[in-house]
Amino acid sequence: YLAPLVDGLATTAKHFFRTVRGDEMTVQFPEQRPQFGNPLIYRGVHRLNRDDQGRVKCVACFLCATACPAHCIDIVGIESPWPDREKYPESFQIDELRCIFCGLCIEACPTRALTMTNEFELADTTREKLIFEKEDLLAPLRQGMLQPPHPMAEGTTKEDYYKDRIIGVNEVKKND
Repeated sequence: YLAPLVDGLATTAKHFFRTVRGDEMTVQFPEQRPQFGNPLIYRGVHRLNRDDQGRVKCVACFLCATACPAHCIDIVGIESPWPDREKYPESFQIDELRCIFCGLCIEACPTRALTMTNEFELADTTREKLIFEKEDLLAPLRQGMLQPPHPMAEGTTKEDYYKDRIIGVNEVKKND
């Protein structure tokens, strides 16, 4: 037991006497705002997008809820009154306290109806206020936030984005 103890104390001593660089210092939140490397790829609070006609873009396919490892998305789909889709969500609920912000729901969405913003402040007085309903998710963005859906990486197209997913689905079907 002595060797690991000495190794641990040596590591502590090494870090104790070194000088701290500016980027390793603690940010005094909320007086100082933390800086993220690239806000376009930050995974924050979810948002539901609207189409050109102002309707919710979601077609209630349940792929986001199926892909979610935390099981924090709950959708109730009903028949759509519009001829361009079969269903739309009557209710769409995300429990942000259960969410692990992995982004799998965003990748699974075929219509890019669900995106993640760069909003990182998730604190409230009750747990119920952090269970977001469809109306909360469709809320307008706050000042300084980027309008979703965020632009795709430079040099990629929509076909590139979905190509791997389509090939992956076909390969799975062949193996079954």
